[in-house]
Amino acid sequence: MAAGLCRAFGALLLSAAPLRARFPVPPPFLPPSGVAGGVPAAARRGLGGSVPRYTTNPLWKCRVKYTVRPVGMKKTGGRDHTGRIRVRGIGGGHKQRYRMIDFQRLRYEEGAPPEPFNEKVINVRYDPCRSADIALVAGGNRKRWIIATENMQPGDIIKNSSHIGRMAVLANEGDAYPLGALPIGTLICNLESHPGKGAQYIRAAGTCGVLLRKVNGTAIVQLPSKRHMQVLETCVATVGRVSNVDHNKRVIGKAGRNRWLGKRPHTGLWHRKGGWAGRKIKPLPPMKSYVNLPRVTAQE
Repeated sequence: MAAGLCRAFGALLLSAAPLRARFPVPPPFLPPSGVAGGVPAAARRGLGGSVPRYTTNPLWKCRVKYTVRPVGMKKTGGRDHTGRIRVRGIGGGHKQRYRMIDFQRLRYEEGAPPEPFNEKVINVRYDPCRSADIALVAGGNRKRWIIATENMQPGDIIKNSSHIGRMAVLANEGDAYPLGALPIGTLICNLESHPGKGAQYIRAAGTCGVLLRKVNGTAIVQLPSKRHMQVLETCVATVGRVSNVDHNKRVIGKAGRNRWLGKRPHTGLWHRKGGWAGRKIKPLPPMKSYVNLPRVTAQE
C-alpha cells in the first residue's frame, strides 16, 4: 500500500515538471534599501527594544568653558541612554539649574604667577543640586562658585595659598591652605585626595574633618565617618566647617515635599527585614592611604 502511494506521488511530480517550465515562477520580492519587511527604516526605529533612546541631554555635564551663570538641566527619571530605569526612586521634582562649582580652590588665573591671592565673597545662596550652600567669590578678572563654610558672609575676604613654611599659619575660616601649612587639630573641609585634583572629601552640609598629625611629608586626617585618611601634605583643604549645619534637622512634614525634591515613594509591599537591619558593632576600617610610599625590602 505504501509503495503504491509513493509511485503515485512520483508520477504527479513528473507531470508537474513541464508546467513549471512553461510558466516560470517570478523571483521573490526584495524590498528596496532602507526598507525591511515593507516598513520604512524611519518608522521601524520605535519597534526595536534594544535601540538606544537618548532621553536626556548630558551636555550640561560635559561643558568645558566655565561660567557662573546657571546651566539648564533635564530630568533623567533614573533612566540611562537606553531608556531603562537604572536608579529607582527618582522622578519628577521641581525644575533645577546647575551652577558649576570650582572645587579646586588653588586655581590661578591664566598668566598669573603662582602666588597667594585673595578673593571677596559676593553672595552666599542655596544650591538645589547639593546640601551645602554655595558662595560666589570674585578676585582679579574672574568670578566663580565655591562651597561656603559655616560662618561665611558677603563681604568676607578669603585667602588662597600654596606656601608651606616652617611655622604653621594662623588661618581664618574659609581660607584654603595645604595641609602641611595648617596647625594640628584644625577643622577642615573640601579635602583633596591628590594635589591639584580638586576637593572630593568632606563636602556635605555641616561636615568637617580634623587634621590629626603630620608624618614624613604626609598628613593624617580624620573624616566625618571617624575613618583616618593619609594624603600628601601638599593637598589643599578649606579651613572650617561646611555651611548649612542644620540640614539634618529639617522636617519633611508630608509626602509631597519629597516629590518636590524628586524622590519617588517606595512600594507599600511588606518586606521582611534581614540581618542588615540589626545593630552591629564593627571596628573602624584601616586607614585609607593615597600616598605611594616606597616599599622597604629586606637586605640579605
